[in-house]
Amino acid sequence: MPVNRNEFRRMALDFPETVESAHMGHPDFRVRGKIFATLSHPGKPWGMVKLTPDQQEVFIADHPGTFEPAKGAWGRQGCTMVAFKAANKTTLRRAILAAWLNSAPRQLARQLEALQ
Repeated sequence: MPVNRNEFRRMALDFPETVESAHMGHPDFRVRGKIFATLSHPGKPWGMVKLTPDQQEVFIADHPGTFEPAKGAWGRQGCTMVAFKAANKTTLRRAILAAWLNSAPRQLARQLEALQ
């Protein structure tokens, strides 16, 4: 079943020390000041997760049509667009978790990993 903006938001905010802010006129999600995910402008069914290039490659290969690189240098660095109409909750949560772990301080990431 596809996801929507509100589900993306809830999933992102579920991780420790995550706050919602704004960046270039649309919502973003940060852990200790570092952006790990964003929502597109209202009316656009996309989100973005900040993966490593290797993680991005795996998510795109495993879920074609759901994930694609962002345009330009951002995409080459791992910023990955998520199409809500093609995403399922389990896969999206895994992608957001990976993005959060990439951005969270090591000690905080270890605390979350210990709980899982």
